[in-house]
Amino acid sequence: MAERVLLGMSGGVDSSVAAFLLREAGYEVHGLTLWLWNPQGPYENPCCSLDAAALAARELGIPHEVIQAQEDFRKLVVEPALAAYRRGVTPNPCAFCNREVRFALLLREADKRGIHWIATGHHARLVRNGKPRLLRGRDPQKDQSYFLFSLTPEELGRALFPVGDYLKAEIRAMAERLGLTAAKLRESQDLCFAPEGIPALIPDAEPGPIYDLEGRLLGQHKGLPHYTVGQRHGLGLSGRRPLYVVALDPERNALIVGPEEALYARGLVARDLHWISGEPPGPRFSAEVQVRYRAAPVPAEVELREGEAWVRWAQPVRAVTPGQAAVFYRGEEVLGGGIIARAL
Repeated sequence: MAERVLLGMSGGVDSSVAAFLLREAGYEVHGLTLWLWNPQGPYENPCCSLDAAALAARELGIPHEVIQAQEDFRKLVVEPALAAYRRGVTPNPCAFCNREVRFALLLREADKRGIHWIATGHHARLVRNGKPRLLRGRDPQKDQSYFLFSLTPEELGRALFPVGDYLKAEIRAMAERLGLTAAKLRESQDLCFAPEGIPALIPDAEPGPIYDLEGRLLGQHKGLPHYTVGQRHGLGLSGRRPLYVVALDPERNALIVGPEEALYARGLVARDLHWISGEPPGPRFSAEVQVRYRAAPVPAEVELREGEAWVRWAQPVRAVTPGQAAVFYRGEEVLGGGIIARAL
């Protein structure tokens, strides 16, 4: 009897091809869409589409269900993210969502159905020899392991990432050969719950002062949720040199700006640490540390101090942003990660 797998389907090309690859590998595939939005509203958004997911399932000949999960999503992802923005922090909602909603709910629904395996269309890979090891996806431009650093050993032990061994171009070509409608769909790029931007969800954010690094008042900002570290445009300032957001100061409701060289940090402190194996490599270890999804990992020395990771890079890193994830790699393997508390 074929092993069963519960596949999270967004309607996009990755999860659609994942269903095909799993079926070809001999699994009995059950598609499931976690609908995170208003059940009375449109059945699509920048992230997923109920109609596209149901169509992909029909085209592939697999069963498909929809689970309403908007309350979990609102409480566990949207509200904490908006609260962080109000505090002058730039969070990483996708990492929260994978940890708190997508994988947790997939496992819950799999257990209800007596299904052991869960799967998604993430571009990442797993090695199973003892405890599961999480690796980067084969396509360096589409690798999503950065967003998966906080998954538990239980989740990874039951997870499958079928597209992680393929380049994105290969996935799209496969979908075209199969005649899947998903091959023609545009890829989502925006934050799914804020297609018009975070400020549109926090219209009551208070304006405040803009200071330079010497404390001189330069102007007024529109509200801290409009800005993030490293931002240059939208400041409404003019001068001989370009100015960038260097820091957000929520205590004063102030924006701190400076020249580009002020954006570079020699290190960071991260909290809320999580380790893929269940424990860190040691109290001190070497790793490559990545601070944004599209950023290059940089070699660093990491020291653990009372629940915090103190990172010192071999070379300065630009725009280290509180609230974002700092993910520790050793080559292609994800060791773990944490949330950036401050730059050093």
